[in-house]
Amino acid sequence: MYAKVIVDISNNDLDRIFDYSVGELSPEPGCRVAVPFGQRQIEGYVIELMDSTDCPKEKIKQIISIIDDYPVITKEMMALMYFMRERYHLRTIDALRLFIPTQMREGKVKELNRKYVSINMEIAEPRKLIRESAQMQLNAYDYVLKRGEVPLSELNANCSSASVRNLIMRDIFRVRSVEVKRSPYNNITLNDNCVELTDDQRSVVDTVMGSKGKTFLLHGVTGSGKTEVYMHCIAQILQNGKTAIMLVPEISLTPQVLASFRSRFGDRVALLHSGLSAGERFDEWRRLISGEASVAIGARSAIFAPLQNVGLIIIDEEHDGSYTSESNPRYITSEVAEFRRSYNNCNIILGSATPSIESYYKAMNGEYVLLELKNRINKRPLPEISIVNMCNEIYKGNNGIFSLELENELHKCIESGDQAIIFINRRGYSSYVMCRSCGYVAKCEQCDISLVYHKEDNSLKCHYCGNTYKMLSACPKCGSDQIKRGFVGTEQVAEKLQEMFPNETVLRMDNDTTQNKNAHFDILRKFATKQAKILVGTQMIAKGHDFPDVTLVGIVDADMSLHFADYRSVERTFQLITQVAGRAGRNKKLGKVILQTYSPNHYVYRFAVNGDYKHFYEKECNLREVTKFPPFTKIVRILVSGENEQDVAKTLQGIYSKVKLLNEYFVFINYMWAPVKVIRNMHRAQILIRMVSMEPIKEIYKIVDEFMIQKVNIFVEINPNNLS
Repeated sequence: MYAKVIVDISNNDLDRIFDYSVGELSPEPGCRVAVPFGQRQIEGYVIELMDSTDCPKEKIKQIISIIDDYPVITKEMMALMYFMRERYHLRTIDALRLFIPTQMREGKVKELNRKYVSINMEIAEPRKLIRESAQMQLNAYDYVLKRGEVPLSELNANCSSASVRNLIMRDIFRVRSVEVKRSPYNNITLNDNCVELTDDQRSVVDTVMGSKGKTFLLHGVTGSGKTEVYMHCIAQILQNGKTAIMLVPEISLTPQVLASFRSRFGDRVALLHSGLSAGERFDEWRRLISGEASVAIGARSAIFAPLQNVGLIIIDEEHDGSYTSESNPRYITSEVAEFRRSYNNCNIILGSATPSIESYYKAMNGEYVLLELKNRINKRPLPEISIVNMCNEIYKGNNGIFSLELENELHKCIESGDQAIIFINRRGYSSYVMCRSCGYVAKCEQCDISLVYHKEDNSLKCHYCGNTYKMLSACPKCGSDQIKRGFVGTEQVAEKLQEMFPNETVLRMDNDTTQNKNAHFDILRKFATKQAKILVGTQMIAKGHDFPDVTLVGIVDADMSLHFADYRSVERTFQLITQVAGRAGRNKKLGKVILQTYSPNHYVYRFAVNGDYKHFYEKECNLREVTKFPPFTKIVRILVSGENEQDVAKTLQGIYSKVKLLNEYFVFINYMWAPVKVIRNMHRAQILIRMVSMEPIKEIYKIVDEFMIQKVNIFVEINPNNLS
């Protein structure tokens, strides 16, 4: 018997199957095995078993061992691997690595076993076996006798460890090993508020549960009770003996969702996301693959949860860009979900108050089934949105961060005991540092990007590679001390608010304040328990959160996402405004939103103020149809990067010369340096294509393969989320 094995090395030259003899072993497809490879031993995955091989017998090596007691790659994941390899042009091993916890490879994380000590009662009068002069041993014996069974760590902490070892060796003490599951957020507050569904919610649940193998787009306004719909659907799925996957776009949302789901479904819920410790992720993954847990909750990577017999996949806030992987291995979560839907003949629910234009277009054309929740629970009104023209504020002499209206509303909110959320989608203190004398702008040495000033540690940071530099006291180019700081970020906004309300706690939530493992949870818990009245944050606070006492939302710079050189910039602005505005007035109190802008007449604000998604969609769709952008075309980006600028340029031009011959499928093709030309000392160039059909994609992959050289990386991205 022979096995086809993929070795765990990510290299184009080794992206192929190797044949091994199984010897006396009995591996199954999906098993992880140790195999000899050259002069070393490495891990690999059994893809297939066969009775014979075309390789010469003298060249066939034998599998050394089977690493796990069970196949770690399920049959469904094996099929998914083939799909992803073809769809996204991935190396086989890069796809397989997505399916198991990273630290599991090479044995970097294992089961956690805790040892317990008890007295061996099979021995007659065990205490008499200890000499009266051995006081340390007697103390240890009495400690265990009094407590019955004691964790070994506790016993060693309170008694002589040498005496404990002696008693274990003499079999006076028995040791029992118990596996301990590392469960994330054990201190989370559970509150099962199972509520009666409204007629609209019930209609949605009945429609979903009365169908099989369909994709539903649930368009529900903020506060319309989408989460309750999800939980009722999952409850029925579990009753039918099936499993479910629930995806959220931000790690910051997982504690809140987990609390609701654990309250309803208990230990049947497991959590998967990159913010967990290696041990927690490993144990949660094992609970899912063993069937101990049957509901997987998490961010993008949870779509690979090793559940079998999947009955429902939910992608909440489906419009969010985080569902597209922008680093190797690149993939689109909704497409992976579609594969799992087809494999399991199950349903998908894509939920959002602001669906992506592409998803809504599919719903309008019958590819998805459109479901709607048009009203908030109990018919609560959506918050009133007030637009403030910041040009007028400057004309009146107000050069501060906040308009007079926002300042007044903040004082009213705090004085009445309510809470406020202040949104600005830019972290740090200032977005750039510039010399007023010569125009020098501080940039990262490894990336072609401006450094951001962080006042907390008086440093300049690159938000691409993470490098940190000292703050400038003088211009390194001309020596001038006339240093200007650019646009404000969350850190400066929080500082100004603290000055305005010195007796209040102001919380800040962005990538800088959420580096530690439980930081998301701690910040949100403090705000939820009203230990702070003001929360400042980036887009991680804009969606999904439900704080009943938030009556005011301030959007400091609504234009920030509007003027990006990206065809989705207007759509993203509409989504952000609608989502962050939806945090206000979710309970009995009315909500208000102050939106500060320098472009108050832009059409996006007219639609956002009225919560008019359908007319916004029609306007945006018309523009894209005329300009031939998605959903009327597909964008393909071929991204070439490398340390040597000439190698990158030569490779790009070579690919372009061949790809352009396929131009009968293209409405646009061009090549250029990427907007951010250098990241981490890697020069970046790109070919951008807008295609009316995906038919030539395999031919594009073949052309790219022809130009693969050792010093250059080439990736093909389909509808990339970020074109910079």
